Amino acid sequence: MKKILIPALASALLIGTASTSSAAQNPFSDVNEHHWAYNSIVELAETGIITGYDNSDASLNGKFLGGRAITRYEMAQMIAKALARIEGETSPFNVQLVGHQWTFVDNSGVRRVVDGTVTPFQLSGGGTVTQKQLDDLMNLMIEFRDELDKLGIRVKDLEDHSDMVKWTGELRYRYWNDKTKDEEDQTKNQMQLRLFPTATLNNHWTAKARFTASMDMSADTTTDAKMTFLYAEGNYGKFNVKLGKMPFFSDADGGLVMDDFFSGAQLTYGDKFKVKLEGGRWNLDNSNMGIDDKSSYAGIELLYDDDERFNFGVGYRHFKSQEFANAVGYGDADKANIFSVGAGYKFGDFELDAYYAKNNKADDFNKGYDFELSYAGADKTPGSWGAYVAYRYAGNNVSLAPTFDSYSLRSNKKGVDFGLSWSPFKNTLTELSYFHGKTLDTKETAKTLFGRVSFFF
Repeated sequence: MKKILIPALASALLIGTASTSSAAQNPFSDVNEHHWAYNSIVELAETGIITGYDNSDASLNGKFLGGRAITRYEMAQMIAKALARIEGETSPFNVQLVGHQWTFVDNSGVRRVVDGTVTPFQLSGGGTVTQKQLDDLMNLMIEFRDELDKLGIRVKDLEDHSDMVKWTGELRYRYWNDKTKDEEDQTKNQMQLRLFPTATLNNHWTAKARFTASMDMSADTTTDAKMTFLYAEGNYGKFNVKLGKMPFFSDADGGLVMDDFFSGAQLTYGDKFKVKLEGGRWNLDNSNMGIDDKSSYAGIELLYDDDERFNFGVGYRHFKSQEFANAVGYGDADKANIFSVGAGYKFGDFELDAYYAKNNKADDFNKGYDFELSYAGADKTPGSWGAYVAYRYAGNNVSLAPTFDSYSLRSNKKGVDFGLSWSPFKNTLTELSYFHGKTLDTKETAKTLFGRVSFFF
Protein backbone atom coordinates (compact mmCIF):
# COMPACT_ATOMS: atom_id res chain seq x y z
CA MET A 1 0.00 0.00 0.00
CA LYS A 2 1.08 3.57 -0.59
CA LYS A 3 2.34 5.11 2.60
CA ILE A 4 0.01 7.99 3.51
CA LEU A 5 1.27 8.87 6.97
CA ILE A 6 -1.46 7.14 8.93
CA PRO A 7 -1.01 7.89 12.64
CA ALA A 8 -2.13 5.72 15.50
CA LEU A 9 -5.79 4.64 15.38
CA ALA A 10 -8.29 7.15 16.69
CA SER A 11 -10.45 6.20 19.64
CA ALA A 12 -12.44 3.03 18.90
CA LEU A 13 -14.16 2.14 22.16
CA LEU A 14 -16.18 -1.04 21.81
CA ILE A 15 -18.88 -0.63 24.46
CA GLY A 16 -21.61 -3.17 23.94
CA THR A 17 -24.15 -1.34 26.11
CA ALA A 18 -24.09 1.96 24.24
CA SER A 19 -27.44 3.30 22.98
CA THR A 20 -29.04 6.69 22.58
CA SER A 21 -31.63 6.49 25.33
CA SER A 22 -31.32 9.22 27.94
CA ALA A 23 -29.98 8.21 31.35
CA ALA A 24 -29.36 11.32 33.43
CA GLN A 25 -28.01 14.82 33.06
CA ASN A 26 -24.82 14.62 31.07
CA PRO A 27 -21.82 15.46 33.30
CA PHE A 28 -19.68 16.27 30.26
CA SER A 29 -21.01 19.43 28.68
CA ASP A 30 -19.72 18.64 25.21
CA VAL A 31 -21.15 15.10 24.82
CA ASN A 32 -24.72 15.03 23.50
CA GLU A 33 -27.18 12.20 23.90
CA HIS A 34 -26.45 10.92 20.39
CA HIS A 35 -22.76 10.33 21.07
CA TRP A 36 -21.82 6.67 20.48
CA ALA A 37 -20.54 6.18 24.05
CA TYR A 38 -23.03 8.48 25.79
CA ASN A 39 -24.77 6.01 28.12
CA SER A 40 -21.60 4.27 29.30
CA ILE A 41 -19.83 7.58 29.88
CA VAL A 42 -22.77 8.92 31.90
CA GLU A 43 -23.10 5.78 34.01
CA LEU A 44 -19.40 5.60 34.83
CA ALA A 45 -19.27 9.34 35.48
CA GLU A 46 -22.13 9.13 37.98
CA THR A 47 -20.06 6.79 40.12
CA GLY A 48 -17.08 9.14 40.00
CA ILE A 49 -15.10 6.53 38.05
CA ILE A 50 -14.71 8.47 34.79
CA THR A 51 -13.93 12.13 35.42
CA GLY A 52 -12.87 13.36 31.97
CA TYR A 53 -9.75 15.37 31.28
CA ASP A 54 -7.34 16.63 33.89
CA ASN A 55 -5.68 19.33 31.83
CA SER A 56 -3.62 22.42 32.43
CA ASP A 57 -6.29 24.21 30.41
CA ALA A 58 -9.03 24.75 32.98
CA SER A 59 -11.66 24.94 30.24
CA LEU A 60 -11.09 21.24 29.48
CA ASN A 61 -11.18 19.88 33.02
CA GLY A 62 -13.97 17.37 33.57
CA LYS A 63 -14.89 17.27 29.88
CA PHE A 64 -14.84 14.32 27.51
CA LEU A 65 -14.48 16.46 24.37
CA GLY A 66 -16.79 14.24 22.33
CA GLY A 67 -16.75 16.78 19.54
CA ARG A 68 -13.38 15.52 18.39
CA ALA A 69 -11.66 12.11 18.28
CA ILE A 70 -9.60 11.64 21.40
CA THR A 71 -6.43 9.57 21.22
CA ARG A 72 -6.09 6.08 22.64
CA TYR A 73 -3.52 7.45 25.09
CA GLU A 74 -6.00 10.03 26.39
CA MET A 75 -8.63 7.34 26.88
CA ALA A 76 -6.10 5.17 28.71
CA GLN A 77 -5.42 8.08 31.08
CA MET A 78 -9.13 8.24 31.91
CA ILE A 79 -9.23 4.48 32.51
CA ALA A 80 -6.14 4.75 34.72
CA LYS A 81 -7.91 7.34 36.86
CA ALA A 82 -10.95 5.07 36.98
CA LEU A 83 -8.84 2.17 38.27
CA ALA A 84 -7.28 4.41 40.89
CA ARG A 85 -10.76 5.54 41.92
CA ILE A 86 -11.93 1.97 42.56
CA GLU A 87 -8.75 0.19 43.63
CA GLY A 88 -6.82 3.02 45.22
CA GLU A 89 -6.73 4.49 48.67
CA THR A 90 -10.05 6.27 48.17
CA SER A 91 -11.85 2.91 47.98
CA PRO A 92 -12.18 0.44 50.88
CA PHE A 93 -12.33 -2.51 48.46
CA ASN A 94 -9.86 -4.60 46.45
CA VAL A 95 -11.12 -5.50 42.98
CA GLN A 96 -10.44 -9.00 41.66
CA LEU A 97 -11.49 -11.08 38.66
CA VAL A 98 -13.05 -14.51 39.06
CA GLY A 99 -13.83 -15.94 35.64
CA HIS A 100 -15.50 -13.09 33.79
CA GLN A 101 -16.97 -11.62 36.98
CA TRP A 102 -15.63 -8.88 39.20
CA THR A 103 -15.52 -9.59 42.93
CA PHE A 104 -14.74 -7.36 45.88
CA VAL A 105 -12.93 -8.07 49.11
CA ASP A 106 -13.09 -5.44 51.84
CA ASN A 107 -10.24 -4.66 54.21
CA SER A 108 -11.38 -7.34 56.65
CA GLY A 109 -11.20 -9.99 53.94
CA VAL A 110 -14.97 -10.46 53.61
CA ARG A 111 -16.15 -11.12 50.06
CA ARG A 112 -18.88 -8.72 48.94
CA VAL A 113 -20.09 -10.93 46.07
CA VAL A 114 -22.60 -13.78 46.22
CA ASP A 115 -22.92 -16.11 43.19
CA GLY A 116 -21.26 -13.59 40.91
CA THR A 117 -23.78 -10.83 41.67
CA VAL A 118 -22.37 -7.58 42.98
CA THR A 119 -24.44 -5.82 45.58
CA PRO A 120 -24.21 -2.11 44.75
CA PHE A 121 -22.07 -0.32 47.29
CA GLN A 122 -21.05 3.23 48.06
CA LEU A 123 -17.65 4.52 47.07
CA SER A 124 -15.94 6.59 49.71
CA GLY A 125 -16.20 9.69 47.53
CA GLY A 126 -19.87 9.09 46.71
CA GLY A 127 -21.68 7.08 44.05
CA THR A 128 -22.41 3.39 43.65
CA VAL A 129 -20.89 0.71 41.46
CA THR A 130 -22.88 -2.07 39.80
CA GLN A 131 -21.82 -5.21 37.95
CA LYS A 132 -22.85 -3.72 34.60
CA GLN A 133 -20.80 -0.57 35.15
CA LEU A 134 -17.74 -2.60 36.10
CA ASP A 135 -18.23 -4.83 33.07
CA ASP A 136 -18.16 -1.68 30.93
CA LEU A 137 -14.92 -0.67 32.57
CA MET A 138 -13.43 -4.14 32.05
CA ASN A 139 -14.26 -3.92 28.33
CA LEU A 140 -12.39 -0.61 28.15
CA MET A 141 -9.44 -2.14 30.00
CA ILE A 142 -9.31 -5.01 27.51
CA GLU A 143 -9.43 -2.67 24.51
CA PHE A 144 -6.73 -0.34 25.88
CA ARG A 145 -4.48 -2.77 27.73
CA ASP A 146 -1.44 -1.89 25.55
CA GLU A 147 -1.78 1.81 26.33
CA LEU A 148 -2.34 1.08 30.03
CA ASP A 149 0.83 -1.01 30.02
CA LYS A 150 2.78 1.97 28.63
CA LEU A 151 1.41 4.05 31.51
CA GLY A 152 2.89 1.51 33.90
CA ILE A 153 -0.45 -0.03 34.89
CA ARG A 154 -0.64 -3.81 34.81
CA VAL A 155 -4.15 -5.21 34.69
CA LYS A 156 -3.73 -8.37 36.72
CA ASP A 157 -4.97 -11.57 35.11
CA LEU A 158 -6.85 -9.60 32.48
CA GLU A 159 -5.54 -11.69 29.60
CA ASP A 160 -6.47 -14.90 31.43
CA HIS A 161 -10.10 -13.88 32.00
CA SER A 162 -11.09 -12.05 28.83
CA ASP A 163 -11.67 -12.92 25.20
CA MET A 164 -8.11 -13.51 24.02
CA VAL A 165 -8.82 -13.00 20.31
CA LYS A 166 -9.53 -9.54 18.91
CA TRP A 167 -10.79 -9.09 15.34
CA THR A 168 -10.43 -6.02 13.16
CA GLY A 169 -11.04 -5.68 9.45
CA GLU A 170 -11.09 -3.64 6.28
CA LEU A 171 -13.46 -3.64 3.30
CA ARG A 172 -11.91 -1.80 0.37
CA TYR A 173 -12.50 -1.05 -3.28
CA ARG A 174 -9.53 -0.35 -5.59
CA TYR A 175 -9.40 0.80 -9.22
CA TRP A 176 -6.46 0.93 -11.63
CA ASN A 177 -6.27 2.21 -15.20
CA ASP A 178 -2.85 1.87 -16.82
CA LYS A 179 -2.02 3.21 -20.30
CA THR A 180 0.97 3.17 -22.61
CA LYS A 181 1.21 4.35 -26.23
CA ASP A 182 1.67 1.04 -28.05
CA GLU A 183 0.15 -1.46 -25.61
CA GLU A 184 -3.42 -2.26 -24.70
CA ASP A 185 -4.81 -0.43 -21.68
CA GLN A 186 -5.01 -2.39 -18.44
CA THR A 187 -7.95 -1.83 -16.08
CA LYS A 188 -8.67 -3.52 -12.78
CA ASN A 189 -11.69 -3.23 -10.47
CA GLN A 190 -11.21 -5.05 -7.19
CA MET A 191 -13.30 -5.39 -4.06
CA GLN A 192 -11.43 -6.94 -1.14
CA LEU A 193 -12.23 -8.05 2.40
CA ARG A 194 -9.37 -8.36 4.88
CA LEU A 195 -9.78 -9.74 8.41
CA PHE A 196 -7.09 -9.40 11.09
CA PRO A 197 -7.34 -11.69 14.14
CA THR A 198 -4.91 -10.99 17.01
CA ALA A 199 -4.63 -13.51 19.85
CA THR A 200 -3.04 -12.60 23.17
CA LEU A 201 -0.94 -15.55 24.32
CA ASN A 202 0.65 -14.09 27.46
CA ASN A 203 2.24 -10.86 28.71
CA HIS A 204 4.90 -10.94 25.97
CA TRP A 205 3.56 -12.91 22.99
CA THR A 206 0.73 -12.47 20.52
CA ALA A 207 -0.30 -14.37 17.39
CA LYS A 208 -1.32 -12.34 14.34
CA ALA A 209 -2.87 -13.30 11.01
CA ARG A 210 -4.67 -11.90 7.98
CA PHE A 211 -7.39 -13.55 5.91
CA THR A 212 -8.03 -12.03 2.48
CA ALA A 213 -10.82 -12.54 -0.07
CA SER A 214 -10.90 -10.60 -3.36
CA MET A 215 -13.47 -10.02 -6.10
CA ASP A 216 -12.72 -8.97 -9.68
CA MET A 217 -15.75 -6.78 -10.31
CA SER A 218 -15.03 -6.45 -14.05
CA ALA A 219 -15.34 -10.22 -14.57
CA ASP A 220 -17.68 -10.85 -11.61
CA THR A 221 -15.34 -13.50 -10.19
CA THR A 222 -14.46 -14.16 -6.56
CA THR A 223 -11.37 -15.85 -5.16
CA ASP A 224 -11.37 -18.18 -2.19
CA ALA A 225 -10.34 -16.65 1.10
CA LYS A 226 -6.68 -17.24 1.84
CA MET A 227 -4.34 -16.66 4.74
CA THR A 228 -1.96 -13.88 3.71
CA PHE A 229 0.26 -14.04 6.77
CA LEU A 230 0.51 -15.82 10.12
CA TYR A 231 3.18 -15.20 12.72
CA ALA A 232 3.93 -15.01 16.43
CA GLU A 233 5.32 -11.76 17.86
CA GLY A 234 7.17 -11.38 21.14
CA ASN A 235 7.95 -8.06 22.85
CA TYR A 236 10.55 -7.73 25.62
CA GLY A 237 11.14 -4.04 26.18
CA LYS A 238 13.25 -2.77 23.29
CA PHE A 239 13.57 -6.27 21.81
CA ASN A 240 10.98 -7.57 19.31
CA VAL A 241 10.91 -10.96 17.59
CA LYS A 242 8.59 -12.27 14.85
CA LEU A 243 8.41 -15.88 13.68
CA GLY A 244 6.33 -17.21 10.77
CA LYS A 245 5.07 -15.58 7.58
CA MET A 246 5.06 -11.84 8.19
CA PRO A 247 4.98 -8.41 6.50
CA PHE A 248 8.12 -7.66 4.48
CA PHE A 249 8.73 -3.90 4.20
CA SER A 250 12.01 -2.13 3.44
CA ASP A 251 11.87 0.68 6.02
CA ALA A 252 15.26 2.14 5.14
CA ASP A 253 14.06 3.10 1.65
CA GLY A 254 10.38 3.75 2.37
CA GLY A 255 9.23 0.65 0.47
CA LEU A 256 11.15 1.45 -2.72
CA VAL A 257 12.56 -2.10 -2.69
CA MET A 258 9.94 -4.18 -0.91
CA ASP A 259 6.35 -4.26 0.38
CA ASP A 260 5.25 -7.90 0.55
CA PHE A 261 5.51 -10.92 2.91
CA PHE A 262 8.22 -13.49 3.65
CA SER A 263 8.53 -16.64 5.75
CA GLY A 264 11.21 -16.79 8.43
CA ALA A 265 12.31 -14.68 11.40
CA GLN A 266 12.74 -11.00 12.14
CA LEU A 267 14.63 -9.61 15.14
CA THR A 268 14.52 -5.90 16.04
CA TYR A 269 16.27 -4.12 18.88
CA GLY A 270 16.20 -0.48 19.87
CA ASP A 271 14.04 2.56 20.40
CA LYS A 272 14.86 5.66 18.35
CA PHE A 273 17.85 3.85 16.92
CA LYS A 274 16.99 0.33 15.78
CA VAL A 275 18.78 -2.67 14.32
CA LYS A 276 16.63 -5.11 12.32
CA LEU A 277 17.77 -8.58 11.20
CA GLU A 278 15.73 -10.80 8.88
CA GLY A 279 16.16 -14.23 7.33
CA GLY A 280 14.09 -16.88 5.56
CA ARG A 281 12.50 -17.44 2.16
CA TRP A 282 10.62 -15.20 -0.26
CA ASN A 283 8.33 -16.18 -3.15
CA LEU A 284 9.75 -14.62 -6.33
CA ASP A 285 6.36 -14.98 -8.01
CA ASN A 286 5.37 -11.85 -6.06
CA SER A 287 8.17 -9.82 -7.65
CA ASN A 288 8.12 -7.57 -10.72
CA MET A 289 10.81 -9.67 -12.42
CA GLY A 290 8.50 -12.19 -14.08
CA ILE A 291 10.02 -15.30 -12.50
CA ASP A 292 8.40 -18.05 -10.43
CA ASP A 293 10.50 -19.65 -7.73
CA LYS A 294 11.41 -19.36 -4.08
CA SER A 295 14.52 -17.50 -2.98
CA SER A 296 16.58 -17.69 0.19
CA TYR A 297 16.80 -14.32 1.88
CA ALA A 298 18.84 -12.47 4.55
CA GLY A 299 18.81 -8.79 5.38
CA ILE A 300 19.83 -6.10 7.85
CA GLU A 301 18.68 -2.53 8.43
CA LEU A 302 19.96 0.27 10.66
CA LEU A 303 17.24 2.82 11.37
CA TYR A 304 16.94 6.10 13.26
CA ASP A 305 13.74 8.09 13.86
CA ASP A 306 13.34 10.83 16.47
CA ASP A 307 9.53 10.91 15.84
CA GLU A 308 9.61 14.68 15.50
CA ARG A 309 12.02 15.92 12.81
CA PHE A 310 14.52 13.53 11.31
CA ASN A 311 14.71 9.89 10.22
CA PHE A 312 17.45 7.95 8.48
CA GLY A 313 18.07 4.38 7.40
CA VAL A 314 20.48 2.08 5.56
CA GLY A 315 19.75 -1.47 4.45
CA TYR A 316 21.27 -4.52 2.78
CA ARG A 317 19.35 -7.50 1.39
CA HIS A 318 20.70 -10.70 -0.13
CA PHE A 319 18.53 -13.05 -2.25
CA LYS A 320 19.72 -16.29 -3.87
CA SER A 321 17.94 -18.34 -6.56
CA GLN A 322 19.02 -19.82 -9.88
CA GLU A 323 15.98 -18.13 -11.43
CA PHE A 324 17.65 -14.72 -11.14
CA ALA A 325 19.83 -15.69 -14.10
CA ASN A 326 16.67 -16.01 -16.22
CA ALA A 327 15.42 -12.50 -15.47
CA VAL A 328 15.59 -9.76 -18.12
CA GLY A 329 18.66 -7.56 -17.66
CA TYR A 330 20.34 -9.87 -15.16
CA GLY A 331 23.20 -11.59 -16.99
CA ASP A 332 24.05 -14.95 -15.40
CA ALA A 333 24.03 -14.04 -11.69
CA ASP A 334 22.05 -16.32 -9.38
CA LYS A 335 21.74 -13.79 -6.57
CA ALA A 336 20.66 -10.22 -5.80
CA ASN A 337 22.61 -7.91 -3.49
CA ILE A 338 20.53 -4.80 -2.85
CA PHE A 339 21.83 -1.80 -0.92
CA SER A 340 19.49 1.05 0.02
CA VAL A 341 19.59 4.33 1.92
CA GLY A 342 16.99 6.91 2.83
CA ALA A 343 16.31 10.00 4.94
CA GLY A 344 13.36 12.21 5.81
CA TYR A 345 12.87 15.60 7.43
CA LYS A 346 9.64 17.04 8.90
CA PHE A 347 8.86 20.75 9.04
CA GLY A 348 5.42 21.56 10.37
CA ASP A 349 2.84 19.45 8.54
CA PHE A 350 5.22 18.79 5.66
CA GLU A 351 7.74 15.99 5.23
CA LEU A 352 10.47 15.63 2.61
CA ASP A 353 11.83 12.13 1.93
CA ALA A 354 14.59 10.86 -0.36
CA TYR A 355 15.53 7.21 -1.06
CA TYR A 356 18.02 5.34 -3.24
CA ALA A 357 18.60 1.63 -3.92
CA LYS A 358 21.01 -0.38 -6.13
CA ASN A 359 21.31 -4.08 -7.03
CA ASN A 360 25.00 -4.63 -7.85
CA LYS A 361 24.38 -8.11 -9.34
CA ALA A 362 22.05 -6.99 -12.15
CA ASP A 363 23.26 -5.51 -15.44
CA ASP A 364 20.17 -3.40 -16.29
CA PHE A 365 17.18 -1.88 -14.49
CA ASN A 366 19.31 -2.18 -11.34
CA LYS A 367 18.70 1.14 -9.57
CA GLY A 368 15.84 3.06 -8.05
CA TYR A 369 15.29 6.40 -6.38
CA ASP A 370 12.35 8.29 -4.95
CA PHE A 371 11.90 11.94 -3.90
CA GLU A 372 8.62 12.75 -2.17
CA LEU A 373 7.09 15.86 -0.56
CA SER A 374 3.99 15.12 1.51
CA TYR A 375 1.54 17.24 3.49
CA ALA A 376 -0.20 15.95 6.63
CA GLY A 377 -2.11 12.75 5.82
CA ALA A 378 -5.59 11.33 6.24
CA ASP A 379 -6.37 8.89 9.02
CA LYS A 380 -9.78 7.56 10.07
CA THR A 381 -10.73 10.89 11.64
CA PRO A 382 -13.49 12.62 9.64
CA GLY A 383 -12.19 15.64 7.75
CA SER A 384 -8.51 14.70 7.91
CA TRP A 385 -6.69 14.89 4.59
CA GLY A 386 -3.27 14.81 3.00
CA ALA A 387 -1.43 15.22 -0.29
CA TYR A 388 1.90 14.29 -1.87
CA VAL A 389 3.94 14.78 -5.00
CA ALA A 390 6.85 12.48 -5.88
CA TYR A 391 9.32 11.65 -8.60
CA ARG A 392 10.01 7.91 -8.79
CA TYR A 393 12.52 5.86 -10.78
CA ALA A 394 12.15 2.13 -10.10
CA GLY A 395 14.00 -0.54 -12.09
CA ASN A 396 12.51 -4.04 -11.95
CA ASN A 397 15.73 -5.66 -10.74
CA VAL A 398 16.00 -3.50 -7.62
CA SER A 399 12.41 -2.49 -6.84
CA LEU A 400 11.33 -6.12 -6.53
CA ALA A 401 7.89 -5.40 -5.00
CA PRO A 402 7.64 -1.65 -4.34
CA THR A 403 4.91 -0.13 -2.19
CA PHE A 404 3.67 2.32 -4.83
CA ASP A 405 0.12 1.59 -6.06
CA SER A 406 0.93 3.15 -9.43
CA TYR A 407 3.44 0.28 -10.03
CA SER A 408 1.00 -2.56 -9.30
CA LEU A 409 -0.11 -3.31 -12.91
CA ARG A 410 2.95 -2.10 -14.81
CA SER A 411 6.39 -1.53 -13.26
CA ASN A 412 9.90 -0.73 -14.52
CA LYS A 413 9.17 2.94 -15.14
CA LYS A 414 9.98 6.49 -14.07
CA GLY A 415 7.84 9.57 -13.65
CA VAL A 416 5.86 11.96 -11.45
CA ASP A 417 3.25 10.68 -9.00
CA PHE A 418 0.56 12.91 -7.42
CA GLY A 419 -1.84 11.86 -4.68
CA LEU A 420 -4.63 13.04 -2.37
CA SER A 421 -6.13 11.29 0.68
CA TRP A 422 -9.25 12.25 2.63
CA SER A 423 -11.47 10.81 5.36
CA PRO A 424 -15.09 11.86 4.69
CA PHE A 425 -16.59 9.81 7.53
CA LYS A 426 -15.46 8.01 10.67
CA ASN A 427 -13.47 4.82 9.89
CA THR A 428 -13.46 5.66 6.18
CA LEU A 429 -10.46 6.52 4.03
CA THR A 430 -10.30 7.55 0.36
CA GLU A 431 -7.28 8.00 -1.90
CA LEU A 432 -6.76 9.17 -5.48
CA SER A 433 -3.41 9.24 -7.32
CA TYR A 434 -2.11 9.81 -10.84
CA PHE A 435 1.24 8.79 -12.36
CA HIS A 436 2.71 10.20 -15.58
CA GLY A 437 6.08 9.09 -16.96
CA LYS A 438 7.89 6.61 -19.22
CA THR A 439 8.73 2.91 -19.19
CA LEU A 440 12.44 2.13 -18.68
CA ASP A 441 12.64 -0.62 -21.30
CA THR A 442 10.54 0.67 -24.24
CA LYS A 443 10.69 4.41 -23.42
CA GLU A 444 6.93 4.70 -23.99
CA THR A 445 4.72 7.21 -22.23
CA ALA A 446 3.03 5.60 -19.22
CA LYS A 447 -0.03 6.86 -17.34
CA THR A 448 -1.71 5.31 -14.31
CA LEU A 449 -4.86 6.39 -12.47
CA PHE A 450 -5.49 4.77 -9.09
CA GLY A 451 -8.35 5.13 -6.60
CA ARG A 452 -9.24 3.47 -3.31
CA VAL A 453 -12.04 3.61 -0.74
CA SER A 454 -11.53 1.74 2.54
CA PHE A 455 -13.98 1.04 5.37
CA PHE A 456 -12.44 -0.08 8.68
CA PHE A 457 -14.16 -2.05 11.43
